[in-house]
Amino acid sequence: MTAVEQVLVPRGGSLEAFYAARAFQVAWMREEQVQGLVEALKGVASDGLNPGDYGADRLLAGYRQALISDEHAQARFDIRATRALYTALRHLHHGKVDPHSIDPQWKVPINERLPTLDRIIQAVETGQLAALFDSVRPAYAPYQRLRQGLTRYRNIQRLGGWPMLPDTGPVLERGVTHPDVAILRKRLAQIGELEVMAADITILPEAKLEAPDPQYFDASLEAAVRRFQDHHLLEMDGIVGPRTREALNVPVDRRIDQIRLNLERARWLMHGLPEAFVLVDIAGYRVSYFRPNGDVWRSRIVVGQPYRRTPSLRSEITHLTVNPTWTVPPTILREDVIPSVRRDPNYLDRRNMQVLTPSGQRLSPGQVNWSNPGNVMIRQAAGPGNALGQVVIRFPNDHLVYLHDTPAQGLFARQRRAFSSGCIRVQGVLELAQLLLDDTGSDRDLRSLLAGGRTRNVSLVEPMPVILHYWTVHPGAGGRLVFRPDIYARDDALLRALDRPLASL
Repeated sequence: MTAVEQVLVPRGGSLEAFYAARAFQVAWMREEQVQGLVEALKGVASDGLNPGDYGADRLLAGYRQALISDEHAQARFDIRATRALYTALRHLHHGKVDPHSIDPQWKVPINERLPTLDRIIQAVETGQLAALFDSVRPAYAPYQRLRQGLTRYRNIQRLGGWPMLPDTGPVLERGVTHPDVAILRKRLAQIGELEVMAADITILPEAKLEAPDPQYFDASLEAAVRRFQDHHLLEMDGIVGPRTREALNVPVDRRIDQIRLNLERARWLMHGLPEAFVLVDIAGYRVSYFRPNGDVWRSRIVVGQPYRRTPSLRSEITHLTVNPTWTVPPTILREDVIPSVRRDPNYLDRRNMQVLTPSGQRLSPGQVNWSNPGNVMIRQAAGPGNALGQVVIRFPNDHLVYLHDTPAQGLFARQRRAFSSGCIRVQGVLELAQLLLDDTGSDRDLRSLLAGGRTRNVSLVEPMPVILHYWTVHPGAGGRLVFRPDIYARDDALLRALDRPLASL
């Protein structure tokens, strides 16, 4: 029995498989191998992970100490190095944090497939560990852009961060001259907003170049403020009021943490994505349909209020409901509708709502004791005022959420759109519904179905994958990072879990 066999515990996992394939001989026999592992482990810092979790700063010294010790000490080091390798590969591939541990409602399956055993052994033997680590990183462009953004913001941090505006300063807007404007200029220039705007200015050969008064709020600064507001989901008025000032004053350290934890969220999701799917970006208030032909359809959405959160989940769109009725869900019935009926006896009539028994028998509202209504249902008839609009896009899930139309179109004009009771209202949902029919092989025409006025379900010929996920940082146009408010207060719990040290490897 080799020293590795004597030292190796526990049995039955990836470590035993690794060493069994090597006849239980040590794997880390050369210092350059260990050095390559150390460099690869240090590289996970660019993914927002902590190299110290994997002992990157101790491995080389441990190897050298083991060399002058007995074979059991060498075996213990070897197993420690291999465990660090496997742990880092898992974290880099599908995340360090188990999403279920911080969100019990998490319903998205995690892809935990690592490279083959032969591929891992070959990388260890040949020293190609950097390439092995690259192979497990999510291969999608948004992940790479988040990594690039992390590097950029860490560079700002190394240079001392950005200047802060005084918390009690005045409102800053075009035409104002104030010392805070000079701070604002420096702040926006540091993250490239003023630089971007300057690229759009044409300077004639005969023009005289004059540096603007740094304390004067001019048109180019107003445009840069609007761009900053757009990148932080603020109202784009070009005015630095309290909310914009607050966003400007978020420390760079906090922005770095936001990028790190959203890299973790990306690792949970960005593996083995289907060729075509619908992606609901909850905190970004956007839906994207990645079509089979390579086109992408995007639109604005309204999501659940903080106390009625839209869940993260993965499912498949199976059918549409055209001219839908709406059966009021129990929570909304209890917390919203019944109290409204108590205050206003005409509430139900004005909203074209009917009272039903559990078996579907219609009741007159006057027959119900609204102080203690018992087990009744309320259903809103199809029509222009129906809360679900003209069409619902349905997919099986435990939360009974879906995508749907809405008569309240004005809400889509807001920058922050957490107003629903958990379901997702989609701007332009009729276009999305028709695309889903077309792309899955149906010849049904949605407009004709709607014109009939009848409530009916229309199945897709093939189901379409749908993913609902939560990001508070996302790469925007041109690679700029868009920072979103943490509307469901999920960031802090994830950050604590991400930063929690691992048990000793």
